[in-house]
Formats: sequence, structure tokens, C-alpha cells
Amino acid sequence: MTRVPLLIIGAGQAGLAAAHAAAARGVRPLVLEAAGETGGSWPHYYDGLVLFSPARFSALPGRPFPGDPERYPLRDEVVDYLRAYAEGLDADIRCGHRVTSLVRERGALVAATAGGDRFEAPAAITATGAFTRPHRPALPGLGEFTGTVLHAADYRSPEPFAGQRVVVVGGGNSAVQIAAELAGSARVTLASRAPVAWADQRPLGRDVHWWFARSGLDSAPLRRIWEKGPTLVNDDGRYRAAFASGNPDRREVFTRLEGGKAVWADGEAEPVDTVVLATGYRPALDYLEGSGALDGRGAPLHRGGVSTRVPGLGHVGLEFQRSFSSATLRGVGRDARHVVRRLKVG
Repeated sequence: MTRVPLLIIGAGQAGLAAAHAAAARGVRPLVLEAAGETGGSWPHYYDGLVLFSPARFSALPGRPFPGDPERYPLRDEVVDYLRAYAEGLDADIRCGHRVTSLVRERGALVAATAGGDRFEAPAAITATGAFTRPHRPALPGLGEFTGTVLHAADYRSPEPFAGQRVVVVGGGNSAVQIAAELAGSARVTLASRAPVAWADQRPLGRDVHWWFARSGLDSAPLRRIWEKGPTLVNDDGRYRAAFASGNPDRREVFTRLEGGKAVWADGEAEPVDTVVLATGYRPALDYLEGSGALDGRGAPLHRGGVSTRVPGLGHVGLEFQRSFSSATLRGVGRDARHVVRRLKVG
């Protein structure tokens, strides 16, 4: 058993932000990462991913994003940034250490890894993110579909789908970006519950994130208001133009899949080669099962990221943890400072 002052599980944006917050209070945490490298989910996103927030609003605390602050960084730029951020931290980061359980024993939190290691700490922070476990909704006929089904987490580039009939399920930023990219070489439909709700990316000449920060909305607890409204897709005009061209087009989600066909609400049935599920993610917190920290659906019971059931346990990187930017590069550092302070680290 190795005792450490603070245990952080995950070395993606949330775990790195938590490590920075701990170091700022004089504590050198142990960060355990299951993968062989830092960066969390970012290295595994699709090749053509472009951030919808400018570089100035895509940085973690203490290290500005390099280059033009008004540009929209690419996936690989984010990966390089996170790796450099990790290297600059005063933290013990150990990759290839998958945590299999985290429980409270004898007044401390004890983590066990797949390799047989055990670590004990007075406080621990889960930072395995809200973008680790792909969500596959129970769409009618999906399990029997004879074509290809993949989640956006497994999509990389449009080349393998050239000449195909593709349906992208979802209505958010990633769904729209993937559909528009695929339309360059395939016939694509975006299937969503509601029409796409477009948001001007640069109202009055300023990026929308500038307005969020200036108004205070970026850090406001607006979950109920946000969830009641439509999912907004930030656009500078290019995606609306792509959809206006007719490929991709947008339709209400098919009523069912039959064999290799999609059956639409008007009764039309057409052959489909591939269904891409851009349907979001769920937190990966299996290692907390049996700890009392989760509700019946596997979601953490917390207030502002601090567990309401397990003393000394915190969470960073959850969607709407304290605001609608909680699971983003720009917002996760604010939540990390809050949780580290509430856990009385340092």
C-alpha cells in the first residue's frame, strides 16, 4: 500500500486541471491514467475535429494556448497542448495504471489498479470525464441492422465511407461537423429529434464565448434552462451552407432500421450502408461501484463536484457540474479549484 496526499484518477483535461489546482496549494498529487499517454479522450477524436471555441477560450489554468488566440484549434493541437501541460505539472503522473476500484477504508480512500497496486489517500478526485463511455441509444432495429454501425468515438475520417449512403444520428456540434465532412464523399443525412438550432459563432464580430465570459453566463448554473432549450450548433455560416446544398440533408430520426434499410416517418424505406451515432457519452465511473458514491443509474451523487455520500471524494469534468462549461477546456479549471478547495487539499 502506497500512501499519497491526493489521488487523481484520469490524466485528461479534467485530471490535469485538478493536478494544477492541487499543486497551487502545495500538494503534489498522484495521477493514475489507464491509457498509455496523457490527454484523455482527445487523441481518439476524429481527425478533422475543429474546436468551436477560439484558442484563448480553450486553455487550462496557468498555460495559454499557443499561437493566434482568435483561431479555432484542431484536434492534434489540443493533444499537443495537453501533453505539454502535463509535462509542466508538479505531479506524479503514471500512465498504464487502470483503477478498478475506489472505496473508503479506515478513514481513507483506497484505489486498486488492474496491475495489483494499491494506493491510499485522504482525498481523491475522479477525472475520467464525461466523454469516455460512448452512449448508444436503443434505436428500433439497431441491433439487427446489417450495415455498419459506429459511434462518433470510433469515426476518424471520411475516406472509408466514399460512395456510401450514411445516416448520422444526432443534432449537436459533433454530429453536424461529421455529417458535413462525410458529405464530401458520401450521401449523408443528419437524423435528429428536432431541427438543427443554429447559433451565430461570431455575433457582432466577437466569438460567442467572448460574450459568455463577458456576461458571466459561462460560469452560471444554467442547467435547467439549458436542457429545456434546443441543442445549439455554433456556425460561422459554412455548415448552414452545406445543409442548404442538400448534402447533407436533415430528417427526423428514422422510425426503425430493418435489415440494411432505414424506415423514415413518411414510410419510405431506403438502403443505408452506415449509421454513425453522434449521440454523446456517459461518465466512466465503474470503479466506484459498491462505494456508495453512485445513484442507481451509475451517476455520481454530488454537489458542485463534491460527493454527498463519500467523505474526501470529489469529481471534476462532469457535464453541468457547476455550469454549462464544466466539461470544457475553458471551464474545467474553475471547477477543479472549487473541488480541491472544498476537499481541503493542502
